[in-house]
Amino acid sequence: MSTAAGVRFLTGRFNVSKSNKSAKVSPDLDTPTDLPQAAVDKISASLNVLLADAFALYLKTKNFHWHVSGRHFRDYHLMLDEQSDAIFATTDQLAERVRKLGGTTIRSIGQIAKLQTIQDNDDDYVPPREMLRELMEDNKKMAAAMRKAHKLCDDNEDSGSASLLEVFIDETERRTWFLFEASRQEGANAA
Repeated sequence: MSTAAGVRFLTGRFNVSKSNKSAKVSPDLDTPTDLPQAAVDKISASLNVLLADAFALYLKTKNFHWHVSGRHFRDYHLMLDEQSDAIFATTDQLAERVRKLGGTTIRSIGQIAKLQTIQDNDDDYVPPREMLRELMEDNKKMAAAMRKAHKLCDDNEDSGSASLLEVFIDETERRTWFLFEASRQEGANAA
């Protein structure tokens, strides 16, 4: 990169002066994109909330995986482990999408705590059926938030983020379905 008269020329979306304190992204992290800065800011903010929620849901699912008990222990333990792995797998893709757009992403547990909308569960004991129902509701909330983010991406012609979210919505709906079916009460006539 060359500099001329105190201005650093980037390959990205704009020239940034070293003295420009209002830049949201460090010149060293500037990423080229054809999206307007306002769209990058809105989409990045939305994806960062989804990322924070993914980390919160991942940890809650692992918590319940580690602390589940009862006669369905093995089935629930394995299902929650599988689901937590799938949730965690979304985190890198969400964060990298933000960076591809030219935004910055989560840097700490503290930032996750500020952004997350999924509530933690620090109870000493949660009955297995309540665990599944709580996770089902959290996954429904995640799917709704992803749909809202998808609309924002569509409105700003960000097909890359929208496509990624379509896959994640489907996966989240699958988790919701499995949690719902696993948490159903057995009928009164069941043997």
